[in-house]
Amino acid sequence: MENILSGIKPTGQLTLGNYIGALKNFAKFQDENKVFVFIADLHALTLPIDPEVLNQNTKDIVAFYLACGLDPNKASIFLQSHVHEHSELGTILGNYAYMGEMSRMTQFKDKTSKLNEKKIGLGLFTYPVLMAADILLYDAKKVPVGEDQKQHVELTRDLALRFNHRYKKDIFVIPEPVIPTNGARIMSLSDPTKKMSKSDPKGDIFLKDDPKVARKKIMSAVTDLDCKVKFDKENKPGISNLLTIYCSLKDISIQEAEEEFKDANYGTFKKAVADVVCSTLENIQAKYNEYINSNYMDEVLKKGAEEASSIAKVTLQRVKDAVGLLKTR
Repeated sequence: MENILSGIKPTGQLTLGNYIGALKNFAKFQDENKVFVFIADLHALTLPIDPEVLNQNTKDIVAFYLACGLDPNKASIFLQSHVHEHSELGTILGNYAYMGEMSRMTQFKDKTSKLNEKKIGLGLFTYPVLMAADILLYDAKKVPVGEDQKQHVELTRDLALRFNHRYKKDIFVIPEPVIPTNGARIMSLSDPTKKMSKSDPKGDIFLKDDPKVARKKIMSAVTDLDCKVKFDKENKPGISNLLTIYCSLKDISIQEAEEEFKDANYGTFKKAVADVVCSTLENIQAKYNEYINSNYMDEVLKKGAEEASSIAKVTLQRVKDAVGLLKTR
């Protein structure tokens, strides 16, 4: 049994892309692995966010974790801020990260290019180190991530190897990113050259969307003039994106879907995509509504934090012993 860890930052409403690329896969791992799934609420503070929004988004993610099939008896579900070892290890690891490699992180460059330099907080620059601490605390061998997070796992590997080499001990387990073969990157319906990213009401399908609204978005999705349902990211990005969504939710291959719709027009194809998306949303939302206002979520988070801390504190102590920090007596 291997340890697997992943988490989501509560900075916006969860999208269908989050479900296909992350939530849907979390539940698949829990039967044969020890799964740690958390809400990265400390990471959400790297950019300004309304406290009430952060609070609600956090609750939503917990409810959606449960609605999408995560079982608290098989997986540890917790908040990052409830396990202090995350912050403590992040502080220690910051001394082993280099300024150059941090400044080359793609997401940091993308976000800072849109911000006034005087308003860029230190947390935005250093959060990949905290993310590395998130992963390394749990001796995770596999980290399910989307393609856009692969670079952060690679940094985590570099820091772990650097630390192990410095102290000539296998303090950290070296993690591997696990990227879904299908659905790793779901794109916007209004602009299929951009990722579905919580910020485009017309192009994003949110897990809380009314199914009728979701259906309208899919039927209005950008396609092309070819009228042939075929996967071709470069020449047919819109159709390719819809095929990815369809195949991910139906658990079939692209080739199977192409064969299914080889004689179909775009209207027929879009209707089929809308049907499976709406069915998925209805099932998830029904379960979400059972959890969102219940005390059960508090119980799940308390249990998850206790389980997570019991593992994290062992790893943190290994690190403290390695670097020479005295134990509490």
